[in-house]
Amino acid sequence: MLRLGAVTYLNARPLVFGLGARAGRFSLRFDVPSTCSALLSERSIDVGLIPSIEYLQRPDYRIVPDVAIASQHAVASVALFTNRPVSEIRTIATDASSRTSIMLLRVLCARRFHIAPHLEAMPPDLPAMLERCDATLLIGDPALFVDHAAMGLQKIDFGEEWRAMTGLPFVYAFWAGWPGVLTAVDVAWLRDAKGAGAAHVEEVAREYFGADKEKAAIGARYLRENVSFDLGEAERDGLQRFYSYAAELGFVPSIQELRFY
Repeated sequence: MLRLGAVTYLNARPLVFGLGARAGRFSLRFDVPSTCSALLSERSIDVGLIPSIEYLQRPDYRIVPDVAIASQHAVASVALFTNRPVSEIRTIATDASSRTSIMLLRVLCARRFHIAPHLEAMPPDLPAMLERCDATLLIGDPALFVDHAAMGLQKIDFGEEWRAMTGLPFVYAFWAGWPGVLTAVDVAWLRDAKGAGAAHVEEVAREYFGADKEKAAIGARYLRENVSFDLGEAERDGLQRFYSYAAELGFVPSIQELRFY
């Protein structure tokens, strides 16, 4: 049995949608992104859907080809919320469950917004975060369903900002694991599962949200329009650009070559 660790958020569900038929081969658990990384590092799982920045910490990992959680333009589920101009932001409350989003925030602050705010990790409670800080970073479902206009807030979409800055997609997460744990057949099954999920986003959203038809409709539109699931040449270029920026700014020690199963 191959132990997979996936992310709790909606955007990960298409990647595992087609794995039900492979229950004899894969066991599956769901956690926040940072926990997936920790479980993989300690070998409590064999393959994890890890935040893309975590790969730089473990160059011995291998990546499942052609599968990712990425965005081509606006992503909707990774964003900064504030009620003041970006140039006036001095403190940002962050949801610490995804290190990739925090690293992307640091890169955007340095290279696009030209600010150097203090970051403070807090639970993802938007009103409480904004009471304490000038802006807040939310990720996943909490960011997707915030009615920022009703709250008088500006929503700064990180997928949109990255695209405007680089002209490239952004890769938030991908399957990675220890060398030798996946066979060629396993890799093919994970790629097929992605294809099945991407082709059935309405069903994925209905299963995820249950009886809440309004959220299911919003979720299906999000999976169709905001999230992409490929790790092609453009996505790899975006990933390498992200790593390069993080290294140039001194946030990570070095850039690692992408190694695939």
